Amino acid sequence: MSAISLHAQSINSETVDFRVLKAPQTSISENSRTYNITVNSPYNLTKEDVIKQAKKDHQDAVANFSNTIAESQSDYQQALKDYNEDVIKAKEKFSIESAEFKKLSLLERLALQDKGQKPQLQLPAKPVYRKPSPPVYSEPNLNDYFIVDDKVLASQIAIDGYKKGNPNVDVYVTMEKVNFQDNAGQTYANQPTKIVVKENGTEKINTTISQDFTFVSSQPSDNINKPSEEKKYLGNNIKAINTFLNDNYGYKTLNKQVKLEFVKNKGEFDDLEKAHIYVTTNLRKLQANSDQTNNNIAFANMKKGTDLWEQALKKVNYKDKKAPYNAKIGKYINLNLIRLNVALENKKDAEKYLNDMQEKLVDLDLSYSEKAELKQLETQIYK
Repeated sequence: MSAISLHAQSINSETVDFRVLKAPQTSISENSRTYNITVNSPYNLTKEDVIKQAKKDHQDAVANFSNTIAESQSDYQQALKDYNEDVIKAKEKFSIESAEFKKLSLLERLALQDKGQKPQLQLPAKPVYRKPSPPVYSEPNLNDYFIVDDKVLASQIAIDGYKKGNPNVDVYVTMEKVNFQDNAGQTYANQPTKIVVKENGTEKINTTISQDFTFVSSQPSDNINKPSEEKKYLGNNIKAINTFLNDNYGYKTLNKQVKLEFVKNKGEFDDLEKAHIYVTTNLRKLQANSDQTNNNIAFANMKKGTDLWEQALKKVNYKDKKAPYNAKIGKYINLNLIRLNVALENKKDAEKYLNDMQEKLVDLDLSYSEKAELKQLETQIYK
């Protein structure tokens, strides 16, 4: 709780906690909120697959070790043969260059010698045979693999407020592999993903998301770690799928807060005290469930408070600082109306009160923190 002395008025503030239910675009009765997710993707690698393949590769290496030894010996013999031929060529080259060097005058030979250009015999390094070590099994580093399959992807998709099993809502997700594309030396990617939703067998949604190419890296695709970037992009695509499904079907409880100011009442602000009680009491009465009966009552009583605020605004004299309902009263009421409607996601009403307040900014004398808060509220309204 904070208090600021404003001439004859004392303005206090409190933070009100409340809960609301984020309702989806498609309403489903509570006893019918069951669903199932089916994913069809190009990804089918599991941890077990990676370990199984690593063990198989080790067994193959053990079984083939005698061939590996024979191949290494053969390679060594070939390297020796190549070495001997290179030695002969190097000696022949040196012999020719030395003969030519001797034909030069003394001064010419000295000049070349000073430049480090006197012929020298340069022999290649003789190869050394290194016998291969027997294969040793080591557990694969799972971080080096893109481990995901349809079941894993399906487990990452959920509709808030629904239960799995005996589905009334069936969701079918078909995704392509991530496509990388170069543009002006940078990497972009997309992953077209088809989403089909059926309610009790009837198709309600059939759409494709993630078709647009989005920025991945300032480097060309040949210079990026594609498995890592694909894993990251797929994770973002799963988030996009969840957002899409929950916007259409999800019921999510939102825990919210709103700061509301009020004037200390010494008998001259009964209406504003009542307004504060109406609004804060009924904000706390809001319930996060599908039955809106109690919430409708709470909103109706809350409106009694906001109506009192609006009536009080009509009394405000923005030019007379000594008036009971002066600019400071008008400022806190305007801010309350904007804060409340932003918190309740009534952006249209919030914008109306924001516009009204902006017309009076010259008379309101906002503090630095109030200007910053108003800017933040404006951002929330228009985002």
